[in-house]
Amino acid sequence: MDNEAKTGIKHWTPAIILMICVVLAFFDKISIAVLFSDAAFQQAMGIAQDKAKLGWLMTSFLLAYGFSSMFLSFLGDIFSPKKMLFWSVASWGVLMIIMGFTKDYTGMLILRVLLGLAEGPLFALAYTIVKQTYTDRQQARASTMFLLGTPIGAFLGFPITAFVLAHYDWHSTFFVMGAMTFLVLALIVFGLRNLELKRTVDLDGVGKRVNFRTHLSNTKALMKNSAFWMLCVFNIALMTYLWGLNSWVPSYLIQDKGFNLKEFGIYSSLPFIAMLIGEVVGAVLSDKIGKRAIQVSGGLLIAGIFMYLMVIATDPIMVILAMSLSAMAWGFGVSAVFALLARVTTADVGATAGGIFNGLGNFASAAAPVVIGAIVMQTGSFNIGITFLAVFAVIGSFFLLPLLKRY
Repeated sequence: MDNEAKTGIKHWTPAIILMICVVLAFFDKISIAVLFSDAAFQQAMGIAQDKAKLGWLMTSFLLAYGFSSMFLSFLGDIFSPKKMLFWSVASWGVLMIIMGFTKDYTGMLILRVLLGLAEGPLFALAYTIVKQTYTDRQQARASTMFLLGTPIGAFLGFPITAFVLAHYDWHSTFFVMGAMTFLVLALIVFGLRNLELKRTVDLDGVGKRVNFRTHLSNTKALMKNSAFWMLCVFNIALMTYLWGLNSWVPSYLIQDKGFNLKEFGIYSSLPFIAMLIGEVVGAVLSDKIGKRAIQVSGGLLIAGIFMYLMVIATDPIMVILAMSLSAMAWGFGVSAVFALLARVTTADVGATAGGIFNGLGNFASAAAPVVIGAIVMQTGSFNIGITFLAVFAVIGSFFLLPLLKRY
């Protein structure tokens, strides 16, 4: 199939559908945070205002998500990635519906773990589909289209959940998410119906059946790929920035920078819009220039620098400007990260590589909110906590130095 000659809307439809899947997954991931302030939800769970237990509903998801991404994504190499995507998304919908009927904390905690396990392979599956569907010169743009689901999900997820909660009840937030899931399932069925995908273990030999033992051998070769592991370590810093931004910067702006809730509501979308712009611009430039490693590394470096400038800024406009430029730089860098992953790994372990890469990054970075919270509690300074996040990003950017010339 000559993908290079295909650039029309039909050719990009798979990437658009993958983006919608990521938006939906991000809704499921963060929507429960809106319920943390809902008295009826707290009463139903029997936990009053126990913030530790509320926090575990998020942390348990992230840990299960990271575990699943690392250890279950290989299924996308063994089975059809299109079928895996369908059944994965279908399970999200079922779980969200069940959550809407759940009225005890233990049950909700278990369901959050199951949701994390079900969503874990998504990025690896998306990465595998992109790698088979698009050429090397198109992969950064195609990858960015599904990566855009993260800022779009952050931009839309909280308001949609808050709107449903304000007009109905906490049960309805889960039912709405479940209904949206089944709409996306229809998109997957009809939008990807003409897409011909192979199991990635079959890519190198037409008609050749590759068994699990052979795949295990290919995976062992991946384990010895130093460039792959450098990128995995770098991704921990990349994702630590994202979860630090989503978890603590809103509270930081209100508590330490003097923003009130109304002001924060007005300005909170700007960094995510900037992040989206950074990802779009970065994807186009990455495919044209092809210098993936320096773009990914430089993006995180600049993001860390601007985050520190946000810490030392005092004027509200300068604070938001620094935060937005930081988010834009992060988006610019992350837009090429999956294309870089495709360069440093082989196609026969595409989902496995994507799963370890994404899972390790999310699993390790799940600790970021706790670490930053502990720093703030111990030092009494929010500035030190956010500075830690900025320094972590700057240091993390240097892990790709050995790859800059080659990739």
